[in-house]
Amino acid sequence: MSIQSPQILAIIRPILVAWFLFSTNPCYLVESKCKFDAIFNFGDSNSDTGGFYAAFPAESSPNGMTYFRKPSGRASDGRLIIDFLAQALGFPFLSPYLQSIGTNYRHGANYATLASTVLLPNSSLFVGGLSPFALSIQFKQMKEFKARVDELHSSGTKESERLPPPDFIGKSIYVLYIGQNDVSSNLPAVDITVRKQYLGKVVSQIAGTIKELYRLGGRTFLVLNMAPVGCYPSFLVEVAHNKTDLDALGCLIPYNNVVNEYNSMLKETLNETRQSLPKASLIYVDTHSILLELFQHPTSHGLRYGSRACCGYGGGQYNFDPRAYCANSGVINGRSVRGTACDDPQSYVSWDGIHATDAANKIVTLAILGGSYFDPPFPLHQLCDLQPIG
Repeated sequence: MSIQSPQILAIIRPILVAWFLFSTNPCYLVESKCKFDAIFNFGDSNSDTGGFYAAFPAESSPNGMTYFRKPSGRASDGRLIIDFLAQALGFPFLSPYLQSIGTNYRHGANYATLASTVLLPNSSLFVGGLSPFALSIQFKQMKEFKARVDELHSSGTKESERLPPPDFIGKSIYVLYIGQNDVSSNLPAVDITVRKQYLGKVVSQIAGTIKELYRLGGRTFLVLNMAPVGCYPSFLVEVAHNKTDLDALGCLIPYNNVVNEYNSMLKETLNETRQSLPKASLIYVDTHSILLELFQHPTSHGLRYGSRACCGYGGGQYNFDPRAYCANSGVINGRSVRGTACDDPQSYVSWDGIHATDAANKIVTLAILGGSYFDPPFPLHQLCDLQPIG
């Protein structure tokens, strides 16, 4: 496809805008100025910066190989979108709420954990594979965090130096990037009426959590929509399908249709919710469009591979085999094998068949910071001196 295509230009334009804002803004040489004091993130593995592995230590290399040079609690070779957002605002990376050592909550906390869902799971982690830290639990952790911050500031202990200021609750950004684990469980096979009811429960829970945060004092919310999971190598390998289930660029039509349905419901629900929160900035962030473009036209954005995992086993079109997932060993055809990483993760959209690479996450964040993917428009660059995200 020509570089002049409307879809590609739509992605590149906000990236160029963000680059211009960074490169012409000398403020990165001095302390950043920002209307916001902190970021609080609610999510799953797409934004978990170490919460899950703090609770269930088991991480191993090659996760973290690109940026951190070691496992960092992230399901990626490097940084996530939430990391780049923190960098852009001049904040350090968010400490996981569940991490007990080396934490600093001065500029926020991260409640996300790998395998988290919006709705409470109906089985344990060891049975169903879903995290016990669903969105409602993450919100309760936020309430407890606020109560403890208020208490410690009142007592004047030294611990308050590593906490946000007393009035942080209304001067923070609340990011919600969660729902993929709820939606991706074989939903295309479910009756459409049942599916709509289920998706409705998911988006209603997200809206309800935002209302609870608003009652707590929160005023600025960024809600990231769902990625095109039908382009993930894991789905393309594990979901039985035939050629008619694939679109012209090789993504699973039924799954991406469900994602589109979910995203439409989420956007509509947020529009309705916004009416009842008069003092809030409630922003729908369209990461889906950016990631879909990267999966379908990676070479137009400096990458080489779309729906092929960097870290995995099996080679071929997708380099993914669930029997030897990234960083894990398995037995295939009587032989012990291991999912290993490629030498050039900067060329890939997909890190492990499910999660994005540092390179892809950076492109997505630059596009977000350009402003074109906020609905309604949100002048983040006017509220904060945005910093370079190297």
